[in-house]
Amino acid sequence: MAAQRPVLIIIDDDPLITDTLHYVLSKYFEVCVAESRAQAKSLLRQLETPPSLALVDLGLPPVPHKPDEGFKVIGELLAHSPTMKILVLSGQNEDVNVKHALALGAVDFIPKPCDVERLNELLQNALKMQDAELGAISREDDDGGLLGASLPMQTLRTQISQFADAPFPVLIEGESGSGKELVANCLHRLSKRSKQPYLSVNCAAISPMLAESILFGHGKGAFTGAANSHTGYFEDAGEGTLFLDEIGELPMELQAKLLRVLENGEYQRIGETQTRKSRARIVAATNRDLRDEVRSGRFRIDLYHRLSVFSVRVPPLRELEEDRYLLLEHFSEFYARETNQKTFKLEPKAKDRWLDYHFPGNVRELRNIIIRLIAKYAGQSVSDTQLAAELDLAQQLAAPNEMPLVNDENGLANYAHRHLQTQANVNLDVVLKAWEKAYVDAALKITHGNLSQAAKLLGVNRTTLYSRIQLQEDYKD
Repeated sequence: MAAQRPVLIIIDDDPLITDTLHYVLSKYFEVCVAESRAQAKSLLRQLETPPSLALVDLGLPPVPHKPDEGFKVIGELLAHSPTMKILVLSGQNEDVNVKHALALGAVDFIPKPCDVERLNELLQNALKMQDAELGAISREDDDGGLLGASLPMQTLRTQISQFADAPFPVLIEGESGSGKELVANCLHRLSKRSKQPYLSVNCAAISPMLAESILFGHGKGAFTGAANSHTGYFEDAGEGTLFLDEIGELPMELQAKLLRVLENGEYQRIGETQTRKSRARIVAATNRDLRDEVRSGRFRIDLYHRLSVFSVRVPPLRELEEDRYLLLEHFSEFYARETNQKTFKLEPKAKDRWLDYHFPGNVRELRNIIIRLIAKYAGQSVSDTQLAAELDLAQQLAAPNEMPLVNDENGLANYAHRHLQTQANVNLDVVLKAWEKAYVDAALKITHGNLSQAAKLLGVNRTTLYSRIQLQEDYKD
């Protein structure tokens, strides 16, 4: 029997490109195609297991002349499957788009048009890296891969040790790419349940129509196609740990049923009246602020309180100080070994830049940067300029922990100084428009789109605000 081929999803709205790629790459992969973000999301939920690889175009409908939809797709694919390897294949290959796509978690950016054989080679390399990473995860010791000696990492380890054996739920909060899955795994490994099952279900990856059956199971004949009864994750987890990733994506109607399980352990399969008992320990994770979700009516407050009996915050990489260099050494040695190449070294100025960089994609971005540096500079010293070419420095302005107050003249001057040093070809009009747009967008978000309230918040009249929004739209077009 032939080995099952890895699944590749291609997301592009150009049928000529998708037909060509499907024809050629089907020799090596099980290929599925989507032409929009919505179609990709629907397709992913129909697949039994997530694709190993993805090829994503940035210019997708409804705004194919802009990269916004493609950027959103990258985030949603990684929320669906954090181990998926994403390559961007796009004609929107301006430097700012390339770096932002890579910072979001894509492993490579290939400009259109491309040589298909070269594309296959890049996909195969990404697959090898994925296999190596998954193999490393299975070999991890009790620290679960949580490297670092900084105070935030020490605090995280202490919390994991304290909460590992408690019977109560744990809510893991943290940004995308920060390692929430590793923390969940550590909580299980360090608990007395470590010999029992550890099951993980991604709430963003299951169809709302099937979510109840997947979690709780169904009886024979419960719905069309239910030829046999089927167990759900709560039953299969037994007395082990059930990890509910992206819990903020759970539909409201299922939140009430999850709350019942957390309160008294009781649930029913769909189509059955028999009440069953779950003894699994629940660990949940989210990159959303569930307090905001509660305030907006998208998440039940009683469920939030049940899930967050113990709460663990996974620190973003920008808070980990010298650990960023420790991680650099660890992963550069790992990937050099896996690719049979020599590692690289950072020159002093490059090392300073590495420690100053904000890593919006966290550890996932760090690993991808290292893979690219090894591919380009194996056995060499990497200069400050060479490193800067791999970093999303244009987004550094948006780093929240570095934003000065508007009345802090020295802070603003230092901020501008850093920006001019790290970004080539600065355009003052573009910078000012970006800041204005950020404040307008924030005001509209706070006021839920109420133009009058947003204008009041910004200290301008409604007509002025409307005019500025129109100018922003004209500028983008």
